[in-house]
Amino acid sequence: MVYERLGVRPQRGGEHPRMGTHNQLLRLGDSIFLEVIAVNAAAPKPLRERWFELDVLAPEAEPRLACWVVRTEDIRKSVAEAPEALGVVEPMSRGTLEWLISIPEDGSLPLDGVAPTLIQWPASTHPAGGLQDQGCQLVALELLHPHPARVSELLRCLGVVESGVPVSVCEAGTPGLVAYIRTPLGLRTIGAPNPLQGLPN
Repeated sequence: MVYERLGVRPQRGGEHPRMGTHNQLLRLGDSIFLEVIAVNAAAPKPLRERWFELDVLAPEAEPRLACWVVRTEDIRKSVAEAPEALGVVEPMSRGTLEWLISIPEDGSLPLDGVAPTLIQWPASTHPAGGLQDQGCQLVALELLHPHPARVSELLRCLGVVESGVPVSVCEAGTPGLVAYIRTPLGLRTIGAPNPLQGLPN
């Protein structure tokens, strides 16, 4: 899907032993990347539900932009003060990388993926800096939800409204995400069809 939509291929990432998943990554900025994540058939099944609803997807399910992740400097405080249930804070690793991330115990996606997953990196550097730059940049993100005011209040409480990338909330009957990405081939989108707005300039 990534190559078909963007014209570039993500690079190999690694494995998440606690979740039985592996990933590929595409740099979208100095501190932003797109993660393609899937069940690792060669890894043991974890003792808990996998993250990002991977255990409930049918084998023939199409790739999708399932959720988005927001960095925080104090993830426990952010989770505790959020007006929506974002899950519990858990340690995670991939190779030499370690971080904290919010994961619902049942592996679900809060607000069907429209609510952000929270992450806290232990150092000031960001993993995106070590990825190959293929000329792609995230320029905007749209969040589609039947109750936009609910989503907007969550973003306000988390401080997402002050982020560098424009994030807009649109009313829609079905929850979804639309990422606008500038590529060497021009502006492209990944995510749910959005009948409400055109491409940003």
